[in-house]
Amino acid sequence: MSDSFTTTVLNITTGTAETVTDLTRACEEFLTRTAPGRDGLLNVFVPHATAGSAVLETGAGSDDDLLAALHHLLPADDRWQHRHGSPGHGRDHVLPALVPPHATLPVIGGRLELGTWQSVCLVDTNISNPNRQVRLSFLS
Repeated sequence: MSDSFTTTVLNITTGTAETVTDLTRACEEFLTRTAPGRDGLLNVFVPHATAGSAVLETGAGSDDDLLAALHHLLPADDRWQHRHGSPGHGRDHVLPALVPPHATLPVIGGRLELGTWQSVCLVDTNISNPNRQVRLSFLS
């Protein structure tokens, strides 16, 4: 494949609790290696049926607020038809409809163009599967 498209895979361990994991530094390191001085797009893709990606502020409570909102919208109880796994696991399969498994972000001069407080995050509510992959692809 040409140097106009480059991909890497991040292996992330999220643990046994619902989590928002900041991927911004990993995205920036990937772009430093693959896109120095170049303009293009960074695609972040989470190839899982129970996780998603989000661009939001972290560290000031918004990440916890997101998890609280998801817990309110998608309670971990027995209402879900999809019933294998931990209690309420069916809601984890609904999550990607609300928090999509992908994000495409601008890259200008080899740098990720985020707003002042924005971060690129993995959102994972599935406490039964702590091992995740995230694919980062740069397209110029």
